[in-house]
Order: sequence, then C-alpha cells, then structure tokens
Amino acid sequence: MENLEAMKALSMAIVVGLGMIGPGIGLGILVSKALEAIGRNPEAAGKIQTTMFIGVAFTEALAIFAIVVGFIVKFG
Repeated sequence: MENLEAMKALSMAIVVGLGMIGPGIGLGILVSKALEAIGRNPEAAGKIQTTMFIGVAFTEALAIFAIVVGFIVKFG
C-alpha cells in the first residue's frame, strides 16, 4: 500500500509538471509578442492588451486543467 501512494504522488508530479510546460511556454510567447506589437504601434495598446489578457486567461485554464488531472490521479 505504501508503494501505491508513492507511485500516485510521482504520477501527479509528472502529470502536473508536463502539463505546465505548454502553458508556460505559451504565456512567454504571448506576452513577448504583445509587447513587441505595442512597441511597434503604441496607439493600439488598448486593443492589444485586451486580446492579450483573453489569451492569458485561456492559457491559464490549460494549466488549471493539468492541476485538476494531477489531483484526479493522486486521489482517484
């Protein structure tokens, strides 16, 4: 039984770790491109920021799904 709990903890760590890689890279690219666009066209900063925040919300949702799947693996 002790071995099973260790495997569940390790599985949760792997699932969450791998599930966070994509959103982490995506957020970095998203914010860098938004800042680049604002630098090129400062007048459009409001529209770019609004779109960026919507993209950040969707990307963070993917990270939250990874955490939820990790908890399902751990406690399921």
